[in-house]
Amino acid sequence: MARYTGPKHKLARREGANILDKQSSSLERRLNVPPGGIKGRKFKRRLSEYGIQLREKQKAKTIYGLLEKQFGNLVKTVEKKKGETGEMLISLLETRLDNLVYRLGFAKTRAMARQIVSHGHINVDGKKVNVPSYQVTVNNVISLSPKIQKNPQVLQSLEEKTDTLPFIKKEGIYGKLIRMPKREDVQLPFDLQLIVEYYSR
Repeated sequence: MARYTGPKHKLARREGANILDKQSSSLERRLNVPPGGIKGRKFKRRLSEYGIQLREKQKAKTIYGLLEKQFGNLVKTVEKKKGETGEMLISLLETRLDNLVYRLGFAKTRAMARQIVSHGHINVDGKKVNVPSYQVTVNNVISLSPKIQKNPQVLQSLEEKTDTLPFIKKEGIYGKLIRMPKREDVQLPFDLQLIVEYYSR
């Protein structure tokens, strides 16, 4: 299945939640109106338990920019480990290299972060890594290549103030994962427990 590249506002309205990488006042006003306008509102049906779980999974998948198989494989990975499945899942999602490039403010969106990584502009501990799904580990240092540092969009992202999360540390063009992320570290518009239930059916 190919990655969705259409209007993100349309996806957000379908999910009924802001799944974009930034706030949008115009979107917030239209979240309760599904795509299709009056027609979409007229045919909006009450979701079954399975349907609700599916929607939560779709939200998480869309936010992190993962394909169906990628997301399913992550869930299978954490299900094999000891510990709280939801907690481990959020740790794996948040420590993807593309997500951390976004969280550190090196890119305005996760899509932009994924592109920067794919084009070989990100180093981990001084070595080039061009795999967006690369799992960063504690104490790994993420940095921008000299070439991408001159990119206008990246320069603009670096100048903008980003919210500091407790599991990362940033100094200029360098960022470090100082501990594994926890569920309470991030605010996301989906229910982890419902996602776990979806895959345990």
